[in-house]
Amino acid sequence: MQPVTKARLQIHFCVLLWGFTAILGKLITLPALSLVWWRMLLVSGALLLMPKVRRGLQAMPAKLRWTYAGIGALVALHWLTFYAAIKLANASVGATCIALGPAFLAFVEPWVARRRFDARELLIAIAVVPGVAMVAGGVPGHMRVGIAVGVLSALFVALFSSLNKRMVEHGDPLTVTCIELGTGTLLLTLLAPVLPHTGSAFQLPDLHDALLLLLLSFGCTLLPFSLVLVALRHVSAFAMQMITNLEPVYAIVLAMLLLGEQRQLDGWFYAGVVVILAAVFAHPLLHRKDQPTLQPELLGTVESHNVD
Repeated sequence: MQPVTKARLQIHFCVLLWGFTAILGKLITLPALSLVWWRMLLVSGALLLMPKVRRGLQAMPAKLRWTYAGIGALVALHWLTFYAAIKLANASVGATCIALGPAFLAFVEPWVARRRFDARELLIAIAVVPGVAMVAGGVPGHMRVGIAVGVLSALFVALFSSLNKRMVEHGDPLTVTCIELGTGTLLLTLLAPVLPHTGSAFQLPDLHDALLLLLLSFGCTLLPFSLVLVALRHVSAFAMQMITNLEPVYAIVLAMLLLGEQRQLDGWFYAGVVVILAAVFAHPLLHRKDQPTLQPELLGTVESHNVD
């Protein structure tokens, strides 16, 4: 098999694993706060066991560590709102809302990077608005709070992705991921007393949830992250983004097959999904000529939600 073909298949496999994150978020019975806290703790703890990561932490200037720690706070808020949206609505809604990342990025990245607004990106942002309206109209009324929380999660994606992009040259991907997720764990620990949640904030998972958390943390986070770092040597940023944009599609199909969520949603929801995904896929097409090298740091903390 040619290296490029193998890399593409590898990335598709990673995106499929990322698609399972929404499914696992629905299947794990822990509340969103506990789920995210355990996931961040497990992944950052595993990374700390790697000598390369510990050396990277020691070598990194304190100011840079604090910068990545700040970004990690946004990552924690993204994951918290992402899984809260899934709990409040369902996996299909959570995955669809995250696809709004490029629309928010059209406004966030020029502000972070201190550059002019790009008219092409603004058009994409405007194009998703009717899609969001159709999605909201195609879900039961009690799920609309989940949509609002999911949209907030997409905003956090745009914020920390833009900041990670600005800091891309300054740290090893695994070390950066360790700092960001470790900081996220600490932040959630400090915020737990004031955040709304049910039961104990950091309750011990039962055997069912523990097994799913291990699968989420290692099978759907560290494994695809490692595979993507290898695959990036053989594919372009454009090819990578076109494949990773399939994540909401995989997640929705998996939710239909495994959770039967199509019975909860009507045709307007899926029409809205088509509109949103059309805009998402148009984004890299419009920027094909000026695609930069893909930043693997973005993949370590947000599944495939790479809205670069």
